[in-house]
Amino acid sequence: MSIPKEPRQIMINLMYLVLTALLALNVSNEILNAFKTLSQSIDKSNQAIDQKNVEVYSNIKANELLPGQQAKVHPYRLRADDVVTKADGMIKYLNDWKRRVIMEAGGYNHKEGEDSTLPERLDNIDATTSLLVEKKGGDTLKSRIIEMRKYLLEQVDPKDSASISPLMPIRIVNAKKNDHNPTADWSIENFEHMPAIAAMALFSKYQNDIRSSEALVLNKLFEEAHGKDIKFDTIGAIAIPKQSYVLDGDKVEASILMAAFNRSNNPIVTITQGGGQKKDAKDGVIPWETVASGTGLQTVKGKIVLHTENGDQTRDWSFEYMVGTTGASLQLDKMNVFYIGVDNPVSVAAAGYSVEDVSLDVPGATVSGPGKGKYIINVTNPGNLEVGIMAKTKEGGKKKVGGMTIRVKRIPEPLAKLNGKASGGMSAALFRQTIAPAATLDNFDFEAKFQVVGFTFSMLPKGRDYVGPFSVDNRNGARFSDNKDIVKIMQTAKAGDKVFLESIKAVGPDKRVVTLQTSITLSLN
Repeated sequence: MSIPKEPRQIMINLMYLVLTALLALNVSNEILNAFKTLSQSIDKSNQAIDQKNVEVYSNIKANELLPGQQAKVHPYRLRADDVVTKADGMIKYLNDWKRRVIMEAGGYNHKEGEDSTLPERLDNIDATTSLLVEKKGGDTLKSRIIEMRKYLLEQVDPKDSASISPLMPIRIVNAKKNDHNPTADWSIENFEHMPAIAAMALFSKYQNDIRSSEALVLNKLFEEAHGKDIKFDTIGAIAIPKQSYVLDGDKVEASILMAAFNRSNNPIVTITQGGGQKKDAKDGVIPWETVASGTGLQTVKGKIVLHTENGDQTRDWSFEYMVGTTGASLQLDKMNVFYIGVDNPVSVAAAGYSVEDVSLDVPGATVSGPGKGKYIINVTNPGNLEVGIMAKTKEGGKKKVGGMTIRVKRIPEPLAKLNGKASGGMSAALFRQTIAPAATLDNFDFEAKFQVVGFTFSMLPKGRDYVGPFSVDNRNGARFSDNKDIVKIMQTAKAGDKVFLESIKAVGPDKRVVTLQTSITLSLN
């Protein structure tokens, strides 16, 4: 009879993206684009796994029709029918979640040349919080995942269920208590303030887990139906990585096994990576691990040899995993510069790290703030400042994962005004009631206040001689009333007079006294 070829299964187990507080920040375009690329890559991987699952499922149905096989294969085929139906239903359920999040986030992207299956607002963080946290959608999703895993494990023999349980990627990892999530709520940890595009990647990851778990069960059902009579001239090798996305320096683990094997005849595996090392199997499974290095897509290849009565049977195997970098981003919440004398708010994040484990190292500046990705920087000297983004390592230390150079500048000089005017006309009555000139910053993003501490006053009365100049100097705030001569002159002001305020001095948040380049010239009316 025709012996089916067991498909090689590629297991994607996306590392949980710790974004609970991070995703409440202004996330950079680079990180959003990384999520978009990751989501699209996982979707393509899902298509490949789905195709291989179809092959195994088709082989089970075809073998039931072979002479003498119906009675033996029929129960396994019925279970395979149900597994495929349940898996397809779960995929549809997750697709519906994608649609709901996209619509809640503002709809699909209809821009020409861009992916119309993705949300237009990649950085929207309100949709996931509303649907999955506040409206408890995450609790329902969690229950469905738990039920799906339990159901899949129940479809195979109990002894096989115990062996594939550690390999089955569809699972729930319980949340941990922290200041942001004191009740260890799974929905809060995974979905609160998550950008819409990150949710797409996470739902694609769950779909990948479903398809990979479905593949494990279908392969096991095929083995249970044909394990005793399969001929080893058509055996296949399977390599199952426990992680499909790791950071540089992380451990990479995989299990390599035969699709159908004899417990009394364990195969030997040669792994090309690492100098062609050989490893013996135990109960048909060969454990393997390495430390991730380099970045990008990594491929591991090798051969598996099984001794049979018809001679050694050799098959090639391979699997892929992605190595990412600990990319970090620093967002200046006001503008791309630090100003002396004011609070400079910044937001910081590092891909692959919890926001609680990310901090700033800024020599020559004071760093404070609420934490959790939000900081206040205070600087004192103009020039360039090197800002380092630090992250806590698994060993408890710290390492630099990013940084940038920020310009440090003094606050721009304010404009001198009298009743909101630096020049032009003003009623004499309003002028006589004026208390003091002011110095203001127009179109400046920071809250920075200046106080006038000195000026000279003079006036040219209409038809009379020039009067002044008279000086005022008061570090607590210069007013016209600080000089009696000015008060007397102001009381006589009338239409046609001209008023001049010059040598205006002001003190800003950096405590420096500056003489303003601008003066005030007014014509009374």
